[in-house]
Amino acid sequence: MKKIFKFFLNLIPRPALIRWSYAFAPIVSVFYRGNRFTDPIDGKSYRKFLPYGYGKPRENALAPGTLSLERHRLMWLYLQRDTDFFTKKRKVLSIAPEQCFLKRFKNLKNLDYITTDLYSPIVDVKADILALPFKDEAFDVVFCNHVLEHIPDDAKAMSELYRVMKCGGWGIFQVPMRYSLEKTYEDFSITDKEERKKHFGQYDHVRRYGLDYFDRLEKAGFQVEQVKYYETLPKEDMKKYALSKNEILPVARKV
Repeated sequence: MKKIFKFFLNLIPRPALIRWSYAFAPIVSVFYRGNRFTDPIDGKSYRKFLPYGYGKPRENALAPGTLSLERHRLMWLYLQRDTDFFTKKRKVLSIAPEQCFLKRFKNLKNLDYITTDLYSPIVDVKADILALPFKDEAFDVVFCNHVLEHIPDDAKAMSELYRVMKCGGWGIFQVPMRYSLEKTYEDFSITDKEERKKHFGQYDHVRRYGLDYFDRLEKAGFQVEQVKYYETLPKEDMKKYALSKNEILPVARKV
């Protein structure tokens, strides 16, 4: 099973993988039903989650029903328990929208939920994050998760996120981080896919973010809160929802 998932993750183009996962998730979900783990996004329980990850797959990472990962489930719990996201009227922009959130956020009557990406087949607006086709201060909430590590000019991308966010607005901008690194490691001369996997963890990444990621967001104008939400959750919840023990939620605000 691990070899099969690794094959799909590494060889199938992302747009095709998205379409494939939509079709097969319901079948896989039924096969894995049980009571050991629960996905808080749909409330369904499973005997195990699927392995996921480039290189060395993580055990019990991918929920079979929603296809959520640890970071998605943590973000959902944060939004649900610590914000008014599900109740207050908001205009929301999601860059490269997470499949596990897309339909659910679209169906929330309090949200005007707009999605954008340059390549994804499931978005409302095809656009480059370096030149977003939206007016200044158009959105109350902006999500941009696991996108910036793909963008060579991440400073420009951050400035665009800041531009389209309303004053008083906020966003969550997750990236894969190496917490042992004080400074982000990037080398744009590395273009070979295998070399990028070796240096940055994935063939289409252009950097490996360190702790100065938050400083980069602040240079773009944001006020950044490093939300260590996992520290607030009971151990039982961490196990039940199969969450990571060190995932920091970067909550960025425009004040």
